[in-house]
Amino acid sequence: MTGQAIEQEKPRKCCNPVTAVLDIFGAVGASILNMLAAIGRLCGFISRAVMHCFTPPFFPSQLARQLIDIGYYSLPVVGMTALFTGMVLALQSYTGFTRFNAEGAIAGVVVLSITRELSPVLAGLMVAGRVGAAIAAEIGTMRVTEQIDALRTLSVNPFKYLIAPRVIAATLTLPILVLIGDIIGVYGGYIVSIYSLGFSPAGYLSQTWDTVTQIDVVSGLWKAGAFGFIVSIMGCYHGFNSARGAQGVGAATTNAVVSSSILILIFNYLITQIFFS
Repeated sequence: MTGQAIEQEKPRKCCNPVTAVLDIFGAVGASILNMLAAIGRLCGFISRAVMHCFTPPFFPSQLARQLIDIGYYSLPVVGMTALFTGMVLALQSYTGFTRFNAEGAIAGVVVLSITRELSPVLAGLMVAGRVGAAIAAEIGTMRVTEQIDALRTLSVNPFKYLIAPRVIAATLTLPILVLIGDIIGVYGGYIVSIYSLGFSPAGYLSQTWDTVTQIDVVSGLWKAGAFGFIVSIMGCYHGFNSARGAQGVGAATTNAVVSSSILILIFNYLITQIFFS
């Protein structure tokens, strides 16, 4: 009888609405605390990384290597993306503007869209997929194989040797990539407009030059610098805090790309609000 009584009491406790509500609030509270703890760890990591970017000792050879890896080797991807983005943008703009007899505005739409939004955002996303994943995988592998611990044993600060060169290189090279992407993207729109849509070369170039202003280009370059910082920081952070094993490195790589992409879209809106509000 005693065992049957205990078995009958268990469902009553599980069905208690007060207990169920408390369990829900407990789970939500634990999730919020975990999120705040993660944000705190990220902010601490960012502050340490920025501090080591401006304090000696520096490693010029590592910085030069990262400038080549992040900047030079990303140029084909960014250039190809910008070229076909400009071409598609001109073609789609013509398809839409012909309904309102506004074909003359295509040059202005192409140059403003490329310089303000498409070139920095697409370049940031492409670099996040290529460079952010590579940074997270490389540093994560070093964490798993205890190479970072070996650097500390040799009295080498991992933040100065591994993280600072990557952050500096990405922040400096992405605006250059975006500036090149602006030129290539506008040229892609020019190619389609002249050779496919029948526009006048002189008229198209004149309208492009009259439409674009300094703030349009500068805002895109500021976005590019911010996006380069985001990509490098998130790649370094997830790689530096990678879990053990191949699965941990894979998860760090995925998290670096996803978090970088989300933050790029968020900060794109914030920077646009600052420049054009």
